[in-house]
Amino acid sequence: MQFVNTHPAGPHRLPERFGSAQDLRAWLLEQAMGSESTHVTEADAASARELREALITVLLAHSADQDSAPDGLAEAEGFLRHAASRYPLVTVVTASGASLAPAQTDVPGLFGTVLANATELAQAGVWDRVRACRHTPCHYGFFDRTRNKNSVYCGPRCGSRASMRAYRQRKKALAAQHGPASK
Repeated sequence: MQFVNTHPAGPHRLPERFGSAQDLRAWLLEQAMGSESTHVTEADAASARELREALITVLLAHSADQDSAPDGLAEAEGFLRHAASRYPLVTVVTASGASLAPAQTDVPGLFGTVLANATELAQAGVWDRVRACRHTPCHYGFFDRTRNKNSVYCGPRCGSRASMRAYRQRKKALAAQHGPASK
């Protein structure tokens, strides 16, 4: 979730964490996924943004977002398949269990870790509970912990804003339908 929630949108007013090579490097260091010798390029930062956007598109599909285009979802899924071939994973088997780990280090290792986490969530049967907030422009990633598995907003603030926006749109449509008031 931390990777997805690095974008600068929504009510959380977070800064863009992958805006430049320096930003991505700082984030890697904060997450203890890099070292002082980690080399990050502008292309790495662009790749991180692309991977994040593809994941957000898939997570919006989990939230049944009506604004998401089916071809956009297919494109995101294709991008993720391609990323999986570029950032391979290895199975780590121990006495206590098995997990997936990236085969590479530094930035490719970050991308592999993101894909490994998604795979492990899917294998655990909870991937569909990982969602992106449907409120535009928030799209904040969250885990749906509701009993009926139907949460689509990251919190009450976004839910209220989306409800108010829908109410105003209905009111505006109704006013347009009846035309200007005659005197």
